[in-house]
Amino acid sequence: MEFSYLSALLLLDSTIRLAAPLVLAALAGLFSERSGVVDIGLEGKMLGAAFAAAVIAQTTGSAWMGLGMAILVSVALAMVHGFASITHRGDQVVSGMAINIAVAGLGPTLADAWFDQAGRVQVTGAGTRFQPIELPFSTEIGRIPYVGQLYVEVISGHNLLVYVAALAVPLVAWIVYRTRFGLRLRAVGENPGAVDTAGISVTLMRYRALMATGVLCGIAGAYLSIAQNVGFTRNMTAGMGYLALAALIFGKWRPVPALLACLLFAFTDALQARLQGVDIPGIGQIPIQAIQALPYLLTILLLAGFVGQAVAPKAIGQPYVKER
Repeated sequence: MEFSYLSALLLLDSTIRLAAPLVLAALAGLFSERSGVVDIGLEGKMLGAAFAAAVIAQTTGSAWMGLGMAILVSVALAMVHGFASITHRGDQVVSGMAINIAVAGLGPTLADAWFDQAGRVQVTGAGTRFQPIELPFSTEIGRIPYVGQLYVEVISGHNLLVYVAALAVPLVAWIVYRTRFGLRLRAVGENPGAVDTAGISVTLMRYRALMATGVLCGIAGAYLSIAQNVGFTRNMTAGMGYLALAALIFGKWRPVPALLACLLFAFTDALQARLQGVDIPGIGQIPIQAIQALPYLLTILLLAGFVGQAVAPKAIGQPYVKER
């Protein structure tokens, strides 16, 4: 396998593209889990959003309409999770898994009924997908050795939602650590009783957190079907919601460390795609199944080594019962 500066840049470019939905989903999970609500349902919300985005974008011819519907569907699923686990104090893990299972079956079934394409929704036509954006001065900066290649191949040329994912990290960090909402969010996840005593509704705060979760998951799902790919396919999230949750735990429920974990998982995913069919000196070709398992094996190893060191919000997973 010949390695060069350009191949390194292309690997980094692939890493960024693959990390975008993971980052958005991890930040989505940060809101819900910081408020004390376990959200296994990130996978289902992303998948439902991907389906909605593809259907509406193909029907209306507008990627923006698809994005809007993706967010609405994801928020609706988040509210269902809240209704089951906050209002009725149901098991949060069971509620999240129920959403994952329901969406995994409902999406392809509706796609097959509406489009008759074996559970797929193909997005074609002008304006139905978010296209790559060439940043200013790409031509001029591209002439500079090394730096120009870095700017053109890695920084420029992504679609809008990749840049949204990048900007979401500092924005979420600011919201969580520098605003009144963020202070209350963290307090609800640590000591909901004290928050309630202060006259703040724990239920309302958790629902607001789940709404933010739904918005970010909606963008992540839309990215998969109308930005990264050309439509919706069965189980196209492929465990990304679980990987994002693992990245959130590995990052100790903080935005920047979670971002780094997402980049690490995305790097292994990009690397496995490039290692397929490549002869490695002294080893030969690694079976494709073993290569494809790399991101998930890394997830297990990291969680086994670090999950004990990650201190979760104290009230996470605990339904709040108002004292009388």
